[in-house]
Amino acid sequence: MSLQPFSVLPSLADSVFSDRFSRIDKLFSQLTGDSPVTSVPAYDLQRVEDNHYALTISTPGWKEHELEIELRGGRLSIAGHREKASQEATGEAREENGGWIHRGIARHDFQLNFSIPEHMKVTGASLAEGLLRIDLIQEIPESEKPRRIPIAIGGPRTLEHH
Repeated sequence: MSLQPFSVLPSLADSVFSDRFSRIDKLFSQLTGDSPVTSVPAYDLQRVEDNHYALTISTPGWKEHELEIELRGGRLSIAGHREKASQEATGEAREENGGWIHRGIARHDFQLNFSIPEHMKVTGASLAEGLLRIDLIQEIPESEKPRRIPIAIGGPRTLEHH
């Protein structure tokens, strides 16, 4: 489990949600033919407005009660835990007898963790068509927003020493 930085700077593609361990793990899995150790669902981050963001996570086949979203101390955690009854209903418990030729849809429990800025808040979450959307807003107090300081022309006079 890695903690991934959530940055609202312009370099979102480079610094937001970089999960190098998962990429390396997938690369070695492709080379060796083994299954990856980590199973992290795909996700998108979108700037909806100036201070509104949407984090969308691919969760096909997951039900609302199997997903958990928690925000604690600057850390956003999203977890998915499959129920035994759900696994049996879909045939996962008897996979060897299911006649599968190829199983490419991930059905593993997962945990995603993101480090978010101090003034970022979760405003809502929804699950539709296999996508979990988490709405975020960044409310920076006026006292902490950048201000432009005007420069006076013909500023204060300096004392001259004679």
